Amino acid sequence: MNDTTPPLHPMEREQLRAESTLVVTVKSSGEFHGDITDSIEALERGEAEDSTPTLSFTSYDDLMETLTPRVLDLIKAIRREEPSSINEAARIVDRDVKNVHEELSCLAQLGIIFFEEDGQSKRPVVWFDELVITLPFDPETGGTATTAP
Repeated sequence: MNDTTPPLHPMEREQLRAESTLVVTVKSSGEFHGDITDSIEALERGEAEDSTPTLSFTSYDDLMETLTPRVLDLIKAIRREEPSSINEAARIVDRDVKNVHEELSCLAQLGIIFFEEDGQSKRPVVWFDELVITLPFDPETGGTATTAP
């Protein structure tokens, strides 16, 4: 995966830092588009929307392939240790720099992390304190199971 993630505007970085929770869920494409449509309509009516940052996957498999135990360990290590570069992040988790770089690039494209650039160095930043995964088991009744690693 390449680094095609556009840099965040300083205001966007500060807004993310103000958030403390990222909610991850599984929704069908139809549900996702319906939620977006509802949000746009509410904004057009001048209504306030829930601003909890949410990342939606279209399947359980996609979620599990993306947020593997290794990736969750990497996210936790970056949040805890605040490495100054991708190389340092790789050293902290005792992994190959190329693999860590690829994972971090994917996480940045998803908005899970962002990079602060300092010259040639890119510092990965985890902007949330808590990751909450919500798995709907029965969309018809709204039943969910939630876990926070």
